[in-house]
Amino acid sequence: MKLKNVFPAVAMLMVVLFSSCDNSQESYPEATTTQKASLSLETTASSEVAAVSKTSSNSKTANPIRVVDLGVAGDFVILSKTGITSVYKSTITGDIGTSPITGAAMVVSCGEVTGNVFSVDASGPACKTTSATMLTSAIGDMQAAYTDAAGRSNPDFLNLGAGNIGGKTLTPGLYKWTSALNIPTDITLTGSPTDVYILQVEGTLKMSSAVRITLAGGLQAKNIFWVVSDAVTFGTTSHFEGNILGMTGINMQTGASINGRMLAQTAVTLQMNTVTRPQ
Repeated sequence: MKLKNVFPAVAMLMVVLFSSCDNSQESYPEATTTQKASLSLETTASSEVAAVSKTSSNSKTANPIRVVDLGVAGDFVILSKTGITSVYKSTITGDIGTSPITGAAMVVSCGEVTGNVFSVDASGPACKTTSATMLTSAIGDMQAAYTDAAGRSNPDFLNLGAGNIGGKTLTPGLYKWTSALNIPTDITLTGSPTDVYILQVEGTLKMSSAVRITLAGGLQAKNIFWVVSDAVTFGTTSHFEGNILGMTGINMQTGASINGRMLAQTAVTLQMNTVTRPQ
């Protein structure tokens, strides 16, 4: 009798145990699926954050280019260390000066200049003003400006056009050419009144005859800086825009014109040219 009562009890107990095992096995996959879904969302979110962070770190900071500070040199339309010569008649609007060479190296007629003619001594054109101290400061500022502009790194455009930019339309930024730069046909520089260009040329800069630089969009010549390590030559009747910081000479051929400054660490030569300091 006792065994007969025990068997049903044992059977019921085994049913309950198997039922519990089945429920545990069924609930475990559900828990695992939920955990996997949660983990998947976390992984996706982490991946997206990582992607955004990577994009942000690789994107270029949208800071405008800093204007080159010309200091006292900015008061001049032509400033040179070894002389200024002109084949009559050029039309020069703005102050000119040379230092440390004497005023005798300024072979310019007073009638060609609407502005002041500064000399380090009593020699030079009859209309000169002697101001050695001011000229020394101006030359120092010119050289500092060249060093600053030539030393700007991480150019936006490197060796554009392989050194030939004829026919191109340029946008604001820092440009660098590791060789000579030629402008054989017209070009356009676009930008707003506050946009800045710095164009570094590690070689000569040559502009062909009758070629023009045109400014568009309100861009101002005073905010364009051409930094040239070798000679600059403008062909006959060409027209140039911007400030030239030249390590060597700047040469204008017959009838060429510039709206800008010519700041040369050697000489500037003119030949019936129009030179206008930018406003």
